[in-house]
Amino acid sequence: MNRIENIDFCIRYLLEQNRVEAGMPDTLKEKQRLLRALMNIWEPQLLSEEFLKAQDAELQALLADKGVVEVDGELWQGDITRMKVDAIVNAANSRGLGCWHPLHACIDNAIHSAAGLQLRQECNDILRGGEISTGDAIVTKGYNLPAKYVIHTVGPIIATGIPTLEQERQLADCYRNCLRLAVENGCRSIAFCCISTGEFRFPNRRAAEIAVETVHSSLITNHSSLKVVFNVFKDIDYDIYSQLLGED
Repeated sequence: MNRIENIDFCIRYLLEQNRVEAGMPDTLKEKQRLLRALMNIWEPQLLSEEFLKAQDAELQALLADKGVVEVDGELWQGDITRMKVDAIVNAANSRGLGCWHPLHACIDNAIHSAAGLQLRQECNDILRGGEISTGDAIVTKGYNLPAKYVIHTVGPIIATGIPTLEQERQLADCYRNCLRLAVENGCRSIAFCCISTGEFRFPNRRAAEIAVETVHSSLITNHSSLKVVFNVFKDIDYDIYSQLLGED
């Protein structure tokens, strides 16, 4: 199959599994959007080897289009799904199965969409209907990502926009638990996203302060040589981390 035929097969397969109806788009970009939307609403179930082969071919082609990035420094701004590190950190929700809102712009959606449906399936197998507690984390394979592993952690949700001391502790626990899982799985490098900022409403600067303080102190305490990269997407976070890391 060529690329168009391959995507069409994936779309038809997921339309049947999801029990929804939709017309087949005409352009490659529209087909890619529909495929991603169908992946976002997919309930974990058995997937055929033929589908996985077709899905993986398209996701690898998308990755080649975007390009893989190897980062030398401690700070990088851009799409975390392009980063070639041993582990990337996903800011997950408590259900731990990825974002269910089609085409949503959150990092949870981006990571699951780029990795493939195997990622949701593995999360489902680990959690078995349970949840990830705030501050805790689980680790999975990276599948179609350049990263070998994805570490999923749930940060605190700040309803008022002003975190309590307990919520600050929970955010620090996210970083500690991610570092622990990275080491336990033999990782030599890890990229952290900005956990709990954005829709979870943790103030950007305070979240960054906790991230940098916790990571640096944990590495020193544990005499760890783990390479840590702070990945940011927004300019405001880049400016904050640049100041905290002395890279401005």
